[in-house]
Amino acid sequence: MRSRSESLEFALLGVLSQGPLHGYELRKRMTAIYGPFRALSFSVLYPQLHRMLDAGVIQESLSTEVGGSRRSRIVYAITPKGRARFEAISASSEPDSWEDESFEVRFAFFGPTPQRNRLQILEGRHQKLDEKAKILRSELEKSPEGIDRYLVEWRRHSLESAEREIAWLQEMINTERKSS
Repeated sequence: MRSRSESLEFALLGVLSQGPLHGYELRKRMTAIYGPFRALSFSVLYPQLHRMLDAGVIQESLSTEVGGSRRSRIVYAITPKGRARFEAISASSEPDSWEDESFEVRFAFFGPTPQRNRLQILEGRHQKLDEKAKILRSELEKSPEGIDRYLVEWRRHSLESAEREIAWLQEMINTERKSS
């Protein structure tokens, strides 16, 4: 998942693999994955859905909901080609899988990911954050005199965040190893 579009496609396929949804409900589920502070606008969602329709990984149909509005809604569903794509991505563990944006989405769908791939992704993420923490420690140790104190605090905060995630990842790695 080298691009944001691929990451979004994977998440949409993952959500739709659980059952067909209309656009509004799909957006709500995606917000649950991405979190409330990274809102997914309809101006991003619908163009992605159209690209996925063109690629044949999802299909759309009209549905009239009982009890609600009489207005018909477009419902999106994953196709066999889409299910195969989702499974192929789930079964991969490329280095981009442990980058910031991709890792969150991949982790949201760790259930269908093979155990050895989960472990490889967790270990890759751990290594990446360990390298980041070393750089941050070095920057904090050799901060020049007169550097903005807020920049120093931001670096300290970033280091603490990385260290917390490293500890959590180590727990996840240990759990994965025990389950194999």
